[in-house]
Amino acid sequence: MAELGLNEHHQNEAINYMRFARFKRGLCLKTVDSCFQDLKDSRLVEETFTVDEVTDMLDGLQTVVHSEVESELINTTYTNVLLLRQLFAQAEKWYLKLQTDISELENRELLEQVAEFEKSEFTSSNKKPSADLIKPKLAPINEGGSELLNKAVACLQEENEKLKTRLRTIETQATAALDEKSKLEKSLKDLQMIQGDQKTNVNKDITELENRVAALKCQLEKTLNDSTANQKSLEENLVTTKHDLLKLQDQLSTAEKELEKKFQQTAAYRNMKEILTKKNEQIKDLRRRLSKYEPED
Repeated sequence: MAELGLNEHHQNEAINYMRFARFKRGLCLKTVDSCFQDLKDSRLVEETFTVDEVTDMLDGLQTVVHSEVESELINTTYTNVLLLRQLFAQAEKWYLKLQTDISELENRELLEQVAEFEKSEFTSSNKKPSADLIKPKLAPINEGGSELLNKAVACLQEENEKLKTRLRTIETQATAALDEKSKLEKSLKDLQMIQGDQKTNVNKDITELENRVAALKCQLEKTLNDSTANQKSLEENLVTTKHDLLKLQDQLSTAEKELEKKFQQTAAYRNMKEILTKKNEQIKDLRRRLSKYEPED
């Protein structure tokens, strides 16, 4: 027996449609036959007819047959559209999208296969149709299965919304983290600039202090090189120098305390302390050298 390449259920549905189409085709043929029979009964009452009379009868018959055939073809088209609508509606309930290949409708090999299938199904004598073949219409879709599918879709949609909410939360947190990072970077740059300025000021103070010490040292050496005739003036200068040194010592002590206060949290604190210690030693040495030139009481 010829087959259509479908499962048993779908093949039975195809047989039902072919039975319906055969019935409609038989009605159409009967209508065409009746048109010819009506012409015979109503017009062919004379033994001879003129050409004009024959032409008039044939034109009238053509009009009637054309109208009947056109009406049947239109009805067949609409019927096929309704059948497709049923199939598409069932597919849409399961979120499926069906596609058709119109070019296959004119495939001669497939058309002959359908003709052979129809012949094998409907020309067998006394063939009793099964219960599946006499269904008046397509069975409706199982609502239980549709409900399960709808629940699954709703669950997926709910999960999708949760993921979207979580994504928005993560994006907000990431934005806040980036803002905090930018603030910290700005604060770090400002702190580095402040530390740089402080370091520059300290270096400037040290340089000035070293310059003053060097100037005093030069002045002392010049004084020592003066002649003994200017001893009184030298003694006065030495006294002045002593006061300056005492004042300088006090300034150094104050500066040392300030530096210790400013740099007790910095990496340069120890280095600066060592430098100041060395300078103090130099000043002490200078004082010892100056004490040799002080007048005895």
